[in-house]
Amino acid sequence: MKFLIPVLLTLQVMVGTPSAAQNAPVAAPASATYDIPVYSKFADFEHWLHFDNDTTYVINFWATWCKPCVEELPYFEQLHEQFRDQKVKVVLVSLDFKKDLEKKLLPFIKARQLKPTVLALTDSGYNSWIDKVNPAWGGAIPVTLIYQRGKKAFKDDQFANYQELEKMLRDLKI
Repeated sequence: MKFLIPVLLTLQVMVGTPSAAQNAPVAAPASATYDIPVYSKFADFEHWLHFDNDTTYVINFWATWCKPCVEELPYFEQLHEQFRDQKVKVVLVSLDFKKDLEKKLLPFIKARQLKPTVLALTDSGYNSWIDKVNPAWGGAIPVTLIYQRGKKAFKDDQFANYQELEKMLRDLKI
């Protein structure tokens, strides 16, 4: 018995005990594991929808498994390139499942050499947050929100072509 306590103490030191920091909720994206920001909770991501500055934000919700989403990605690439010297920020928000980030999303980003900001939102409680993006959103993707300060434009369908996306941006900026 007198050897049991030192053995247990040694095991505890070797294995460690969870600290308060280890058990605390993570507010920042888990970028140590992935090459992109990953938000497991919508509340941590939500600031992307509320920047109040002179930049226009083009936020596209998509996933690698969504054929219409993948088909329209080149339009966002083109928009990013065309407006890169202006105050326009294109953000591609992947809704891929957390289990697919390493095996599907990251290789997809690398293969496509996506230039806009890409981040992942893995909060599966969609019904609790889609109205916070836009009350008109029924939950299907692709979805695009463009905003600058108090002005907003929203599209809950695939863009037919680049010109349609660019027009949505220009109509908002004017």
